[in-house]
Amino acid sequence: MIVTKQPTLRKFWYPVVRFSDLQEAPLPFVLLGQKIVLWKTAEGGIACLQDRCCHRTAKLSLGYLEDDNVVCGYHGWTFAPDGKCVRIPQQPEQAVPQNAKVQAYKAVEKYGYVWVTLDEPLTDIPDFPEAGQPGFRQVHQFYETWDIGALRLMENSFDSAHVAFVHRATFGDVQRPQIVPRELTQKPFGFVSVQSNPVVVRGDLAQKAVHTESKETVRHTNSEWYMPFVRRTSIRYPTGLIHVLITCATPITDDRSMILQWVYRNDTEADVSTEEVIAFDRAITFEDKAILESCEPDVPLSSVDGEELHMLSDRPGLIMRRMLSQLLREHDETEQRLAS
Repeated sequence: MIVTKQPTLRKFWYPVVRFSDLQEAPLPFVLLGQKIVLWKTAEGGIACLQDRCCHRTAKLSLGYLEDDNVVCGYHGWTFAPDGKCVRIPQQPEQAVPQNAKVQAYKAVEKYGYVWVTLDEPLTDIPDFPEAGQPGFRQVHQFYETWDIGALRLMENSFDSAHVAFVHRATFGDVQRPQIVPRELTQKPFGFVSVQSNPVVVRGDLAQKAVHTESKETVRHTNSEWYMPFVRRTSIRYPTGLIHVLITCATPITDDRSMILQWVYRNDTEADVSTEEVIAFDRAITFEDKAILESCEPDVPLSSVDGEELHMLSDRPGLIMRRMLSQLLREHDETEQRLAS
């Protein structure tokens, strides 16, 4: 799927930068191929504009902040958070033309990240029940770019067949590659997947991270896909530990994504330190990253025609593609009707 060519995908919220990174300078980002610039206002709000001055097309992110406005670093044209130019320093006595403005976008902070939508959103930002729930802590694990398409990561997040091989050094077992069936229920903008499977726990770090002294345990997983590129996986262990992974793939371009991950856990720093929680999941995601970046960004799940040749573990990815294709088709038809 060529995500940057799909107008409907602009109608969703995406986490783009860490809220803590909004400091004293405008911050650039590229979302779905669109260059944007963000900054924090004096009252703690978030401004987000197209990163392109309407005068000579210079990047506004190369300028500086003045009060709540961004000043272009080329000629000093100054833009308010709503995108309107409020000052042209070379013409102080003349009114600023009404068409001197740049596109503004909605931006809000949630879960410690800035979420942006490039068009009127079809859905709200996902609501994760563990956020702020007593007894759970939030651990931010990583925020970095991967050379993969966003849909590729989402498919991999629900592909249980890769675990035995990609993660053989952390919690997979190549001697047990069989796929455990999952219960999958579709929702208006995603689906829920429920699955239980035995896993190997390798090493002291892994054992401590999942609260067990055993070399093997069982994971009961309840995963949810939030269209288009967010997943929540709640993993419950026999020890009572609940480890909830939130993974977001924000598309920068068609073959490059910003990958964000944090977790909620019903334990404390005294049980397992933040560094140890990050280290265990980082080892797993580094294994994913190496494999996924070796794949071509938008090849279908199988290069062989015929759905009967797909593995059982490919089913969530197939459903993702079908649901996204249907949504894009329906909204394209609606846009065409409105335009005619």
